[in-house]
Amino acid sequence: MNGKVSTTRTKLERGRSALGPALELVHTGRAPTRAVLTSELGVTRATAGAVAAELEALGLIRVDSSPGSAAGSQGRPSHRLSVSETGPVVLAAQVHTDGFRAALVGLGGRIVATAPGCGTVMADPAQVLGEVVEAGAQLLRGSGLRCVGAGLAVPSAVAEPEGTALNPMHIAWPAGAPVREIFRTCVREAGIEGAVFTGNDVNLAALAEHRHGSGRGAQHLLCVATGHRGVGGALVLDGRLHSGSSGLALEVGHLTVNPEGRACHCGGRGCLDVEADPLAFLLAAGRTPGPEESLLKQAGDLLRTEYGEGGVRRAAEALIDRLGLGLAGLVNILNPDRVILGGLHRDLLQADPERLRAVVADRSLWGRSGSVPILPCTLAHDSLVGAAELAWQPVLDDPLTVLA
Repeated sequence: MNGKVSTTRTKLERGRSALGPALELVHTGRAPTRAVLTSELGVTRATAGAVAAELEALGLIRVDSSPGSAAGSQGRPSHRLSVSETGPVVLAAQVHTDGFRAALVGLGGRIVATAPGCGTVMADPAQVLGEVVEAGAQLLRGSGLRCVGAGLAVPSAVAEPEGTALNPMHIAWPAGAPVREIFRTCVREAGIEGAVFTGNDVNLAALAEHRHGSGRGAQHLLCVATGHRGVGGALVLDGRLHSGSSGLALEVGHLTVNPEGRACHCGGRGCLDVEADPLAFLLAAGRTPGPEESLLKQAGDLLRTEYGEGGVRRAAEALIDRLGLGLAGLVNILNPDRVILGGLHRDLLQADPERLRAVVADRSLWGRSGSVPILPCTLAHDSLVGAAELAWQPVLDDPLTVLA
């Protein structure tokens, strides 16, 4: 009798230890059926079924009672698995040079609700973060859903472990502002529970794209993107963000790509940050930016609608060449198996994909024989989704403890 009890307890513990890995597989779309879940976890069908049932009981996933099989598959159809559309959410927030946005994000990177915020970012981070959290809290009150954490994306390197915005160059916040502590205070004052996280916006975009977008399946993923101002980069290694010893890795915006170029906020000259961002493109195309819309939108619209005009094309080609020069250097150093581009860089890639890929191949050490795939980012709000990924991580690690 004691032996049976021990065996039952062992099976139960094994099943519960598999809850987190199983949830992550469903969350990232790698286990669309119970059969795939069984294979990926390396457990018996009975254990996989019990794990799926417990995750469903926690309100995290949905097990389809009408089994189906993928095209071309053989054998008995398996139960389909998906994230629950009525399950918990996390609060995701993003601050950029032209304002902020709050969202509720469910498992699977699914944005449940979103609310754009103000058009001006004040110099007081507490005021801005208070407003964005209140916007998220309003969404939460209207949804009736349970919130299990909060994440914030900011346009600055975030120093660890303090969670300070070390160099918010394009917003008026003071250097070293304790944004994580301020954000946590605002979240708690709004009555929102769960763990609270903060990260750099491009880092979080890379994390989101790796789990849910064009970076899925890459082992060494390099992401380079323009925000509303400036250029950022991120590296995901084996599913984890590479942030360096103190969270400051991959400041790619300060690679020199034009030694005689524009003065940069960092004190250098000709950095990628000022040679390949939306403002650089508008100025190179002879356009005076207006105050009505964000620089990113103005640059993107110009590229998409007037690319055939000579001055616009020449400006785009100049930015492509500078971006390609920077990417080639990064490829030589990091040897990624995939590069993804966001913001205006995504639009430049789509405008002339062959030119950008040729520049990178010609300038990289391995040339065309070892060229790396360069793809556009695909998620509409990848930094927001990435902020949500930080908040979901404790649940993915141990769903039973967090939700109980």
